[in-house]
Amino acid sequence: MRRFYKAVSPSTVLLTMSAILFFGWEVEYDDFHLGAEQEPKFGRTYTMYHGTRVETARSIIQNGFQQSADGMLGPGVYVSRDQKKARRYPLNSLDSDRVVLQLRVDCGKIKRIDIDNHPMQKSWHSQGYDTAWVPPNCGMKAVPSGLEEDCIWDPNRIKVTNVIAAPNSTVSAELQHLISQQQGRGASSQKHCPACRRRNVPGHAVQSCWGCGANICTFMTEHVCQNKF
Repeated sequence: MRRFYKAVSPSTVLLTMSAILFFGWEVEYDDFHLGAEQEPKFGRTYTMYHGTRVETARSIIQNGFQQSADGMLGPGVYVSRDQKKARRYPLNSLDSDRVVLQLRVDCGKIKRIDIDNHPMQKSWHSQGYDTAWVPPNCGMKAVPSGLEEDCIWDPNRIKVTNVIAAPNSTVSAELQHLISQQQGRGASSQKHCPACRRRNVPGHAVQSCWGCGANICTFMTEHVCQNKF
């Protein structure tokens, strides 16, 4: 999601020669979503999809994704923001054994791969990128469907959030239950942030306001500094 910051009265903005310090803010939340045809942005988290077999879906939900040994874009986890792409997989598999998982993916640094035999087609991660992105209809012969494809190097950047398609309601309910169990375990292993009351995530630090000294963090929806100048 995006966070929009705006100063609110009676917050004070202190200007110095080297920096601008904001003593107070209000946050407006907006789900950041781009269509499959739009270029993903650095550091954003996107909803993506992955098609797999029923048994593999169970393993993914319970144990996480595993890197493929190789592929068009080299090792990694292959996903797409286009549901139609995910529904095609696994190739040559019966509909009775296909599941489409909805994911939340932290893309990190993204490399666009849009031509066959791209010089970084399989070496993008060694060049400092976290995700390789193949845009739709880019003309690559390796992607005859013309549908968007992404390769995520680190499986830990991917979380399963929902089941979009399953062979039947029984399998869907089973997988949804497994997802709920995993989400519950993840939540119970984290402590609440004393400032915003959200459960902590890596890098979620509480700091003192530069103006009034109150405990704050950037996940708070509002902080009005009481310091008077």
